[in-house]
Amino acid sequence: MAPRMLFVNLAVQDLPRAQAFFTALGFSFNPQFTNDAAACMVISDRAFVMLVTREMFGQFTTRPLAEPQQVTEGLYALSCDDRDEVDRLAQIALENGGAAAMPPQDHGFMYSRSFYDLDGHHWEVFWMDPAHMQSE
Repeated sequence: MAPRMLFVNLAVQDLPRAQAFFTALGFSFNPQFTNDAAACMVISDRAFVMLVTREMFGQFTTRPLAEPQQVTEGLYALSCDDRDEVDRLAQIALENGGAAAMPPQDHGFMYSRSFYDLDGHHWEVFWMDPAHMQSE
């Protein structure tokens, strides 16, 4: 079986503003799957986040949309190459309108920081010591 691809869809209030926020964090967008109603943010060659206007997102479900400023509908965790990248990405998020979500977590073998994006979605950036992973 071929490796699966992952597409996470997130409803956003202001698509251009959301794209600018994630561009500042270093992400790119696939223009082939980006238009006025949705933008395909590239996480890796097999993982993507579709930023979708709330209007369009509402067409994909019969349930009410979550208000991420009030409830946590998910937690989106992204790995980093080292602790410095964790701090750098969290700082960029805060400088571009994001808000701190939880205090930094330092477990020695793993370090993480978290933030809310402009729409209130909960993101975590983390580093895990590869030597610890190999010892397991």
